[in-house]
Amino acid sequence: MAHDKFYDRPKWLRIRSSVLRRDKYRDAYLARYGKIAPAEVVHHIFPKDDFPQYAYCVWNLISVSRKTHQSFHDRESDRLTKAGRDLLVQVARKNGIEVPSDYLTEKKGAYKKRDKYFT
Repeated sequence: MAHDKFYDRPKWLRIRSSVLRRDKYRDAYLARYGKIAPAEVVHHIFPKDDFPQYAYCVWNLISVSRKTHQSFHDRESDRLTKAGRDLLVQVARKNGIEVPSDYLTEKKGAYKKRDKYFT
């Protein structure tokens, strides 16, 4: 997988740092279940490649451990797992965002970049 230059941008580095501080450098997902783990990754709940309009939105970011982050992504298909989709739906509801139904399906290739979601 090629390196994504997005993660080198000063704007991203500042926001990433503020999210880690907000979450006290702890896995905020596990904290919901009373567990403590150090956070090393800031996860885009709405994936930045499919929802670039939310890439820098703090409400779309959560500090997590590497293990938790891996649980949100199927690295073979680059799709969200059930845990990742469930988190996305929770955040969408909280923020009044409608999630395209085909985005949440289990079918391979059901979601990719689509122009109609970027207008």
